[in-house]
Amino acid sequence: MRRVLVTGGNRGIGAAICITLKKLGYDVIGSYNAQHDQASAFSKEHDIPLYSFDVGNPNDTENKIQEIIKNHGPFDSLVHNAGITSDGFFHKMTFDRWEKVLRTNLLSCFQVTHPLIQDMRERNFGRLVYITSVNALKGQIGQTNYSAAKAGLIGFVKSLALENANKNITVNAVAPGYTNTDMVSLMDKEALAKVAETIPAKRLAQPEEIAESVAFLLSEKASYITGTTLHINGGMF
Repeated sequence: MRRVLVTGGNRGIGAAICITLKKLGYDVIGSYNAQHDQASAFSKEHDIPLYSFDVGNPNDTENKIQEIIKNHGPFDSLVHNAGITSDGFFHKMTFDRWEKVLRTNLLSCFQVTHPLIQDMRERNFGRLVYITSVNALKGQIGQTNYSAAKAGLIGFVKSLALENANKNITVNAVAPGYTNTDMVSLMDKEALAKVAETIPAKRLAQPEEIAESVAFLLSEKASYITGTTLHINGGMF
């Protein structure tokens, strides 16, 4: 049974990824940072252990991942989904807001990957998937911090894939467009309808559609795919 760590695994796309992989027979362990009651209920309902830590905090992340490895054993796969937004025009943005988004969405790659990659190399197997965004590629007003961080993920993926291809380790990214999650559902219906009109498919993605794509990249069917970004955006970009 393959073991996978899914960061940001309690809600939205992360929750769908956890549920999908669990149904496929993976030993799924997730992480989250907030909403303890919701995470606890999700964990019990789906029999998926969830550990609370902030991926933007290097020491916290290092300690927790070591604890997870000690409790569950080595990991075959990683899905790094955790991320935040803190939107605003760049000329009005504070450095704290800029840094927090980059720390959580990009710098966290080191903290969540580094403790796992050496063991994967030694065992000559690994599957790594990072969730980026359509806005990393097309940009978005008010999201210089978010778009920069998510674009950085793509460069990270390409380079890490080159370093580990000869070790039977694949490294890929998934770039969702607008997806029907709790965050998007907070928008008013009129604004949401306007967003849908900008998408050639005329609808938002469902979290399960993103999850199925992640599951494919983790599977043996995708063993020759590495260093790529899979675009799931209904034709937006």
